[in-house]
Amino acid sequence: MVKDTHPAFLFAADRPKTSRLIAFVLGGAMPLGFAPFGWSLLAPLFLLPLLFVCLTVSPRDAAVHAFWFGLGMFLTGTYWIYISVHVFGNADLWIALFLMIGLSLIMAALIAVAGWLISRFSHGEPLLLLIVAPVAWVFIEWLRGWILTGFPWLALGYAQIDTPLAGWAPVLGVYGVSLMLMLSLSAIITAVLETGTLRLVATITVVLPWFLGGMLSAVDWTEAAGKPMRVSIVQGGVSQDKKWDRNQLRPIMEYYRSSTLSVADSDIVLWPEVAIPSVTDRVEPYVELVERDARQSGQSVVFGILERNLERDPEGRIYNSVFIVGGEQRQAYRKRHLVPFGEYFPVPDGVREWMKMQNLPHSDLSAGEDVQSLLVAANGARLAVAICYEDAYGAEQLYALPDATLLINVSNDAWFGDSIAPHQHLEIARMRALEVGRYAVRSTNTGISAFIDARGKLLQTSKQFEDEIMTADVEPRNGMTLYASTGNWSVIGLSLAILGIFWIRSRASL
Repeated sequence: MVKDTHPAFLFAADRPKTSRLIAFVLGGAMPLGFAPFGWSLLAPLFLLPLLFVCLTVSPRDAAVHAFWFGLGMFLTGTYWIYISVHVFGNADLWIALFLMIGLSLIMAALIAVAGWLISRFSHGEPLLLLIVAPVAWVFIEWLRGWILTGFPWLALGYAQIDTPLAGWAPVLGVYGVSLMLMLSLSAIITAVLETGTLRLVATITVVLPWFLGGMLSAVDWTEAAGKPMRVSIVQGGVSQDKKWDRNQLRPIMEYYRSSTLSVADSDIVLWPEVAIPSVTDRVEPYVELVERDARQSGQSVVFGILERNLERDPEGRIYNSVFIVGGEQRQAYRKRHLVPFGEYFPVPDGVREWMKMQNLPHSDLSAGEDVQSLLVAANGARLAVAICYEDAYGAEQLYALPDATLLINVSNDAWFGDSIAPHQHLEIARMRALEVGRYAVRSTNTGISAFIDARGKLLQTSKQFEDEIMTADVEPRNGMTLYASTGNWSVIGLSLAILGIFWIRSRASL
């Protein structure tokens, strides 16, 4: 333990209930660092007290404090799950609360593991904290991105999209940005508690990630792959409670077609996820009409729809798909990473039957193949598509590179109402563009639709809950960033190596 008699070193041990409450409050304030608030430079400082506690208490107590910190962070940062499940999903209140709190508890338990690791391996030594804390935290961030299908929301790196640390994204990805932020924060504590040369080294380490990140931000990792394309986004602005009303189907179809005809000079027109609330075989004449319009205009129309496919199942499999029409042949991308309890239900048959009787969603969509052909527009642009929160799984999209010249994201954030979720989702989409050095075009049902440049900067955004048409010139890009070449393995490999060394070291000292 740190050998100091100052009351600050004894507070967590002497007043555990109070210190855990403080940890919960600080965790609850963490979403202020993310969109739409954007307090990027302030919110990470809420982590400093937790790191200090991990340095000064036992691993068990550190885990408990980290748990309460994580619970506060996910309750306030993902409260919108309640809106999607209860308000728009029509589930009972207790079901919505159970899912929201249950997910927060699981995520908090993983944060507790990070607290335990930091305390266990730092042994109360500030210099060891500087080495262990960044890799332990980032390893857990990565772990919660795939365990139980994954929930990578609120990774620290996303909140730094507008700071110099974002320069690390094309090199190490979002987890690399988190790593550099945690390194700087850990160095603050080390600089305060150490003396002499170690204090000097720690002080330099506080600043170095920001300085180098700023320098990396000036690097142009990819290059133009031809002249700019004219791209239009059509946002229907249809609220979730009206979207599946049968009386709305015809007006919705007419809106998207007429809007597309009004931008006939655009090379690509993008509609949102399941823009047409129906299954393909029920609206095939309409799809053919849109396809004929696109060919006459010499453009490509990209739209989301539910696709029924009879190839492997006589009753038909339903996919959440994106179609592109206007070229020589119709092409489709099928969503690969489905949302549990939203697009499929990992429950026993008995529970599924109960859900059916309660008029709750209970039918599974089918997942597309892990690797799919890129969609090719009529002008030759090669599109890497992500549907809804698939873009939160950046590494899963890297198979499309370097061939893809443009990123496409379609979503239906209407499920989250007027909450912070659409803003958080847009922030994630910006990170994806920055990581791989590609422009991104994002169309959502009720907003926030956006054009994003290859540096993750917003070029144009839509208003929420309104129908809107936006047009911009978008530059196709070629080339590979370092992150696009290596994915997360450089950061995770480093983290595992350091944690492994400390684990062996701790076992040897027993």
